[in-house]
Amino acid sequence: MDLPFDPAIAAHTAFLLAQTRKELGADGASAAEWEAAFSASAGDEATQAYRRLLTLGERYPTARAFQEFLIYSTWQQAAEDPIAEHFQQGLKLCDRFLAGMEPSDARNLTQVRALRVSFLNGLGIQEHDDIAEEHDRDAFKGGD
Repeated sequence: MDLPFDPAIAAHTAFLLAQTRKELGADGASAAEWEAAFSASAGDEATQAYRRLLTLGERYPTARAFQEFLIYSTWQQAAEDPIAEHFQQGLKLCDRFLAGMEPSDARNLTQVRALRVSFLNGLGIQEHDDIAEEHDRDAFKGGD
């Protein structure tokens, strides 16, 4: 699937925003170390760094920019190593992120939706996007 944005750049931008917002508190330094290893390497080293970042993400489910970073990073993992585990993880991350969307997150919504479709396609699933459709209905209630 051709994406209308570069997931690597989006990941970097989201990670910088998470660092600026101090979303990870004292774990920010470890996250920066793992992100650097993930971004600068390939193979086992990158995979280990990616897994550490995912584990950190489980501890900070409301860290919006960091969760967005994990979605883009998971897409990169799936593109490099297209196994079901990566597509399933990406779908899980997208669904969790979209469930907590705010109407002001239009750019994020478009990008995460695009990746969600990509993860679904990677799993061979053609599914109607109920979460995104529900968000669209809710976003325009109350005269918005």
